[in-house]
Amino acid sequence: MASIQDQINKIRQENQQLQDQIRQSLEGGNDAKLSEMEVTAVQPSSMKLKVRNTLKGHMGKVYSCAWSPVVDSRLMVSASQDGKLIIWNALTTFKTYAISLRSNWVMTCAYSGAGNFVACGGLDNIVSIFNINQLNEVNLESNHPTPPHRELSQHTGYISACKFLSSDKQILSSSGDMTCILWDIEMGRPVKTFQSHTGDCMSVSVSPDENQFVSGGCDAYAKLWDVRSGKCVATFGGHDSDVNCVQFFPNGLSFATASDDNTCRLFDIRASRELMVYSDDSVREGATSISFSKSGRIMYAAYDEKSVVAWDTLKGKIVQNLTLEQDGPEGRVACLAVSPDGNALATASWDNNLHIWA
Repeated sequence: MASIQDQINKIRQENQQLQDQIRQSLEGGNDAKLSEMEVTAVQPSSMKLKVRNTLKGHMGKVYSCAWSPVVDSRLMVSASQDGKLIIWNALTTFKTYAISLRSNWVMTCAYSGAGNFVACGGLDNIVSIFNINQLNEVNLESNHPTPPHRELSQHTGYISACKFLSSDKQILSSSGDMTCILWDIEMGRPVKTFQSHTGDCMSVSVSPDENQFVSGGCDAYAKLWDVRSGKCVATFGGHDSDVNCVQFFPNGLSFATASDDNTCRLFDIRASRELMVYSDDSVREGATSISFSKSGRIMYAAYDEKSVVAWDTLKGKIVQNLTLEQDGPEGRVACLAVSPDGNALATASWDNNLHIWA
């Protein structure tokens, strides 16, 4: 009689064979590769981003940043393990507000669509929401926690990401408890819980029409969800390790993923297919964060060892390696984000600073 370990090994082998068959079946339906298609658009080879501003003020590693979606706004929020959220004017580098948190272990932050709220979460397992209109002036010396507008508590694991919906009435969070939750902010309670991942859920990205969102997790999968039904409608595989970040393409018809397997990938939702793998021998580090240019032609990716790379989305080639530029980050880049108007790129890094590129 076979031992339990022999049975486990047999099941793993059968599982791998089934995965290979599924992969071959999907690849059989691909009639062309995106990298081989004729591209008539203007080639972005002449782009040259440089550091235009450095935002200094945090006393700890900066883990997350987010731009205000308000039209023509230059405001952004950053979250650091000094226990502070800071709202900045990225153009003047002035600090507008500073929020003291109850927990220093913050991992993510978000800016609401109407510009009235900011949110954060981390190892306290709570999504904290602050009303900007009720904040006092900047006081970085204060150690008294700023009272939050709402504290959303139901997750049993750390908060890895949060995103407002445009109405400012709801916020979506992902957690190390393998779930995502859609919250009613004013009521302070969950509207829907999304559960399908078999590992920590690391990132979420909401589609432009807000009817869908995509999540990435430590199970190496990205999942597409219907916000209205609360169900997972598609699962996308291909990565060999944790999916650290997901980001919708500007048109909402595809999305990208960043993984610890040193690659980023682009998936088409309508065809349920992988379109492109972004990898290069010069980048042998896990990808931590991604963000698209306004048109989607350029995808910016941050990697473990302070590397920041601009990829040509259509060709899968590196357009610019921002790591080589002067005055850039001196520590690991934990998060990056393109401004809503597409004119600037912000990077948040472990050197306690944010850098604004243009």
